[in-house]
Amino acid sequence: MAAAEGEGAAAPKKNSDLKARTLSAIVMVVVAGGALWLGGIAWTVFVLLVATGVLWEWSKLSRAIAASHWARLIWLAAGVAYVGLAGEMLIVLRAEDIVSVLMPVLAVIATDIGAYFAGRTFGGPKIAPKISPSKTWSGLAGGTLGAGLALAGLQVYAHWRAVSEMAALHLPVAAAPFAINWPEVAVSGLLVAVIAQTGDFFESWMKRRAGVKDSGHLIPGHGGLFDRVDGLLAVLFVAGMLGAIGRF
Repeated sequence: MAAAEGEGAAAPKKNSDLKARTLSAIVMVVVAGGALWLGGIAWTVFVLLVATGVLWEWSKLSRAIAASHWARLIWLAAGVAYVGLAGEMLIVLRAEDIVSVLMPVLAVIATDIGAYFAGRTFGGPKIAPKISPSKTWSGLAGGTLGAGLALAGLQVYAHWRAVSEMAALHLPVAAAPFAINWPEVAVSGLLVAVIAQTGDFFESWMKRRAGVKDSGHLIPGHGGLFDRVDGLLAVLFVAGMLGAIGRF
């Protein structure tokens, strides 16, 4: 009888968690999507708010990790540089156009989706079981495929939009058929997947060192902001560094 009562108590909690996760995801998509669509000051304010929240969670983790006052200052300075450059990249890319922002964002999302399903389907050896027990090499391969497909899709969309705009302006459109640059897509997909998963590992390492499960509790059912953007932060930071040396 006790077991039956336990099972009955667990089911509502599980359903409640799923409902919270779903509602939180919808709110995040609507808010982020709205800010992205509006651009300008709305997007800038949104990015600054998210960056501030991530940096706050970073500072809490680093205070638990660092053993001295000076170590905490170094961690904080590193967080400002890491999160700040990633946030700046989001603002700069949106100033170009929406597609420029969607490329890293959708590629990282596709990496997570591809890694999840490939890892669940094929399993296999772990990449770094002491840091993140769920990450497998098959998951990395799936993430690479997902990122590559997302980038290929965005190439098709960018070409279609350019052709449509030229046609609307009654400008001549090249007759040559569009072809996806598959070597570029493959290399870019691999780089995005590796960098995003490295960012994920880095945050997992910070949480393990700090002795916590999540970076925060701001998002019901999803943990903290840092938990949601760890892979994207890494991709944007590397892109920003490459841009600083004229390689992006």
